[in-house]
Amino acid sequence: MRGGLQMQAVVIGNFDGVHVGHAHLFRIAREAVGVGRVAAVTFEPLPAAVLRPDRPMGRLTPRDERRQLLRDVCGVDSVLELEPTPELLGRTPEEFIADLRARLAFDAVIEGPDFRFGRARMGGLDTLRALGMERGFRVIEAPPLSVELTDGSSVEARSSIARALLAEGRVADAACVFGRPYELRCTTTRGDQRGRTIGWPTMNLDAAGRILPADGVYAGAATLPDGRTAIAAISVGTKPTFGESPRTCEATLLAPDGAPLSLPLDWYGFPLRLRFHRWIRGMERFGSLEALLARMEVDRVAVLAAAASAAEPIDHPSPPPALP
Repeated sequence: MRGGLQMQAVVIGNFDGVHVGHAHLFRIAREAVGVGRVAAVTFEPLPAAVLRPDRPMGRLTPRDERRQLLRDVCGVDSVLELEPTPELLGRTPEEFIADLRARLAFDAVIEGPDFRFGRARMGGLDTLRALGMERGFRVIEAPPLSVELTDGSSVEARSSIARALLAEGRVADAACVFGRPYELRCTTTRGDQRGRTIGWPTMNLDAAGRILPADGVYAGAATLPDGRTAIAAISVGTKPTFGESPRTCEATLLAPDGAPLSLPLDWYGFPLRLRFHRWIRGMERFGSLEALLARMEVDRVAVLAAAASAAEPIDHPSPPPALP
């Protein structure tokens, strides 16, 4: 207790993806303060957007999702978002900690062994420990957390690992790092409207700024605005059979019998939560529409099989009602 106040622990980081490694840090923080408070100190936007503006980097979890996941998955009591201005990023480790303590009183800091902070990332755990000795807070080093992938191999739970797995289309392995399927929460947008003419009406997502898995076809699930869940056959790519087009993410929502759900054709601007469960195949260019449709029927069977083996229940036995 600090003068009768509850103890407070902080964890500092980007927390993009809010994965099991992050939850591990906050679990240690909670153990350190007991009934005290745990705070996440993060940055908005991500510092990379300021340090490398010429190299745009997509997000695994946008701001609102990250805040929600930090509370719901990691159990934090508060989230402090710092704007990574050049002035903030140029502070020495000592100046950074002094400013942070002026904003947020804390008794303990929990970080992994590779934690870096301050100008040019010049500060590390030894720097933090020295500052803690001077200014009266504890520094707890959290050991890295490893997770087992679907092939039995192990990796450290890191955002960079999750990004690399998604870039290879390994969404089931990325889910091992996240502790849940990778999800896009985006609004539906108008596409080229080709799917409805070939019997595969699609929901196109406005996924600007988000990390997309590798081009290909995936099995997954979607949550509609009314809260119900449908099977999703997801396509990511440039639709090479129809000529080059911008990279998009679209999904056909299916009932358990494999029939496309009957949704309004002008279903644009509505929030959709799309989760990736399993890789089905890579993106291909087909010589004819007939060849594409034949392969899509094979994909449908594979998506339904994946849905049957997924842990996530599908509660859409019939098409949903029209949405407002």
